[in-house]
Amino acid sequence: MSKGYIRAIKDLVVKVEFDDQMPALGEVLIVDNQEKTPLVVEKALSESVVMTLNIRSHRSMQKGMMVEASGKGIEIPVGEQTIGRILDALGGPLDGNEPVKTDQYRDILKLPPRSTNFKVLKPEILETGIKVIDFLTPFVKGRKIGIIGGAGVGKTVLTMELINNIAKSGSGLSFFAGIGERIREGHELYETLRDADLLKNTCMFFGQMNENPVQRSLIGISATTLAEYFRDEHHKDILFFADNMYRFVQAKNELATVLDAVPSEGGYQPTIFSDIKILQDRLSSNENGSITSVQTIYVPADDLSDPAVQAISHELDSVIVLSRKIAEQGIRPAVDLILTQSSLLTPEIVGDRHYVLSVRVQALLQKYESLKSIIAIIGENELSPSDRADYAKAKKLIQYFSQSMFVTEKLNGVPGQFFTREQTLQGIEEIIA
Repeated sequence: MSKGYIRAIKDLVVKVEFDDQMPALGEVLIVDNQEKTPLVVEKALSESVVMTLNIRSHRSMQKGMMVEASGKGIEIPVGEQTIGRILDALGGPLDGNEPVKTDQYRDILKLPPRSTNFKVLKPEILETGIKVIDFLTPFVKGRKIGIIGGAGVGKTVLTMELINNIAKSGSGLSFFAGIGERIREGHELYETLRDADLLKNTCMFFGQMNENPVQRSLIGISATTLAEYFRDEHHKDILFFADNMYRFVQAKNELATVLDAVPSEGGYQPTIFSDIKILQDRLSSNENGSITSVQTIYVPADDLSDPAVQAISHELDSVIVLSRKIAEQGIRPAVDLILTQSSLLTPEIVGDRHYVLSVRVQALLQKYESLKSIIAIIGENELSPSDRADYAKAKKLIQYFSQSMFVTEKLNGVPGQFFTREQTLQGIEEIIA
């Protein structure tokens, strides 16, 4: 193996000089210190010097220390031994148990072979039991759904409810990637899954906000690597939950700052689009199995036009927008029924009955929004009878889409509710009629 020496250290960036053979991009280097600190090669600065990133934030390095190339990239353990475990970006245990014992490993930066004979299958709708999602953003196997909202509007609660409702079916495997979120939320999710006896079908990866940006930027890719393994080798259908995709962009942005990259116009890293695209393209389906992903996206300052939010949204099939105004009215989930949209809400996927109903509901809600400002000035009694009737129907619809969650039963004592798609459609038909 080729050997080099540390020439400079600046925060997480370590410059290493090699006398002979240079390591490859993405290769792991091991520092000759007590902790055997792993460094990952980020880029070559010259014919003999590479810039590396300190994955573990170890502080026991110093200039002149010897570094040895491992000849391998960042490899995580794969196999059935990982099911029910909580792992970090390098596949190490976070649940207090022994490291995963397996002889199978995969390089997280190495892309799996591309499928050449993938057949487009008939869309399969998965019922979530949540009225507003099943009606406005149908949950289709192998597609991507985004839950967008600012801080404290219920993104994580809605995600946990989806995990609870869909994972109970027991078909396939559930994955959860905690990217840069609160440690408390990860702990609560673990307890929720354990109490519901769902850990036996779940793999969890956490790179929470206490970790450095290197680990936070890798955690989603590590989780995706294991999901690809189960999809391709075990022919499993995967449910992939990522909380929070904005924190992935944020971690990449922090790294770009550390690496002295010139920011783009919106203040984000210049590689923002390729960073998002590389990860999103790997959350895909092939002839072996499907990966259905649910991704939460934090909206900074409640600004939906933020460049990172827009870049992530363009990769999704459906977008559920959570609104602070609606949350303040006590409606849960606090979904903005007008801004929420889905490219999967078509007659071919959901059927004519569902599609026609969705068009009528959207028309009523749009009319409700336009009438609200008029009512504020002249009052509801001054409206025409037809306008008054439509306004009343829209108000009923907004209340109808409010629903109690199973995951909040212990907190508020209100039993959770599950509605089939047929029940949801019937309820809407009754209101509109």
